[in-house]
Amino acid sequence: MRRILIILFAIHYSLCTASAHSADYEVVPLPQSIALQKGEPFVLDSNVKIVADEGLQREAAFLKAYLQEVAGVDLAVVRKREKRVSCIELALSPKVTAAEGYVLTINKKGVVIAGGSGAGVFYGIQTLRKSLSNLTGGQPPCEMVPVIITDAPRFSWRGMHLDCSRHFFPVSFVKKFIDLLALHNMNVFHWHLTDDQGWRLEIKSWPRLTEVGSRRSGTILGTNSDLDDFTPYGGYYTQAEAREIVDYAAARHITVVPEIDMPGHMLAALASYPELGCTGGPYQVGHYWGVYKDVLCVGNPRVYQFVEDVLKELMDIFPIPADAPTRSLSNVIHIGGDETPTEKWKHCAKCQALQLDGNTLQGYFTQRVFDFLTAHHRRALGWDELLENHAPQDAMIMSWRGTSPGARAAEAGHDVVMAPTSHCYFDYQQARAVEHEPSRCGGYIPVEKVYSLDPAPDSIPSAAREHILGVQANLWSEYLLTEGTVEYHALPRMSALAEVQWTLPERKDYQAFLRRLTRLTRLYELYHYQYAKHLWPERQLPSRWQF
Repeated sequence: MRRILIILFAIHYSLCTASAHSADYEVVPLPQSIALQKGEPFVLDSNVKIVADEGLQREAAFLKAYLQEVAGVDLAVVRKREKRVSCIELALSPKVTAAEGYVLTINKKGVVIAGGSGAGVFYGIQTLRKSLSNLTGGQPPCEMVPVIITDAPRFSWRGMHLDCSRHFFPVSFVKKFIDLLALHNMNVFHWHLTDDQGWRLEIKSWPRLTEVGSRRSGTILGTNSDLDDFTPYGGYYTQAEAREIVDYAAARHITVVPEIDMPGHMLAALASYPELGCTGGPYQVGHYWGVYKDVLCVGNPRVYQFVEDVLKELMDIFPIPADAPTRSLSNVIHIGGDETPTEKWKHCAKCQALQLDGNTLQGYFTQRVFDFLTAHHRRALGWDELLENHAPQDAMIMSWRGTSPGARAAEAGHDVVMAPTSHCYFDYQQARAVEHEPSRCGGYIPVEKVYSLDPAPDSIPSAAREHILGVQANLWSEYLLTEGTVEYHALPRMSALAEVQWTLPERKDYQAFLRRLTRLTRLYELYHYQYAKHLWPERQLPSRWQF
């Protein structure tokens, strides 16, 4: 009996260990097809080597680092297969027709990630990485049951936005934020660089933009209360730092789309160069949040010289890769166009000399900016207010006031990115009870609501759906004062958004997603990201802070 008990204990221990050290392919975002195969598992241990095609050495380096972090194995990267050595092979394959698609094949002999491009291979690597998330804190080896995963994203634009104007975040955090995008298979970082409360990018031909416009003399406390802290606040990115971020993102197959919001939200620029406004000032960099009436003077020729100079330097900082397709995401520049009061134009002789009404004046301005960008092989993207202001036919629209403006734009032939406040404003609260929340922005968007979004439903005609490029979420930073609050508001909602962006609607299942998300949080913790724990009450601090 004693011998039988020992044997049973050994079997139980072996099964538990195997379970704890087995890969799980139910990841976030859920792949389009996971086909388990028969046969013996692949064993991932330190004897395995990474074999990479000539153009995939960078991807091999990422895989090596990820496996060391997650699985605790330090694998060698080699150029050719070696006899009797198990391998993880990275390859480009013409059989994978989707540019961002991949096929991940695992059997006893090894692992092969074949992609339609380097990006496809990279996303296959992310799936492998997340399949091993249950190893965090454990020890190799890991058993990986045979599988064939065939995958490609639903949308070409899978983005996240970060406002670095209202509150400034250093290069190190921007890189950490980009790493979050990579973890979630996202490919666009929408970088909001200028607004009324601060100009954050060095423009050498207009140096006062950062000398003056990057600093405000104080900030209103709370939700636009009457209390000002009168504490100087500022910061900006040098062009060298911005290029560093562009390169960092590109290595992870992420395109940085910069935004210079115009002709409204320009108070920081007006404080730097008062002659660009209708009244000539004086102006000061904004202290409070919201919409200011002072905007660029669209009847002043010097304004267009300013805009063109800024865009020239911007295009140099954010270049189009030599091998980029004609209508790639890398040629997009966001020009804002939202929340532009026309009051100052009505009383400005230069603006009135154009003999146009307010909406048409903004349309006139937008057309000039659009023509300049088009002449330089760039595409203009703007908020959905452009639709009310005679948007050029080839202008891209970012729909933030719900999905209806985006649907109308798509039906009119505009390419559209959905970013509705109803589902995608991640500065809004994740909980109804805000007593213990770190910010009080207002609004309520829980994870489940994000997950429920369909950016291109069947109710939109099929021809129009082809113009819906994808979806992104926005993080406005009026009330996100620290790096931790940005992470807290982004997570875990980014995971729900990732599945909206990547996974076909018929494969989505919220309850199954929650189980996969719970596993993904192990990686959040491994990389020291702060995240909201409303879905896991047992992980939260005592509600009344009773220690």
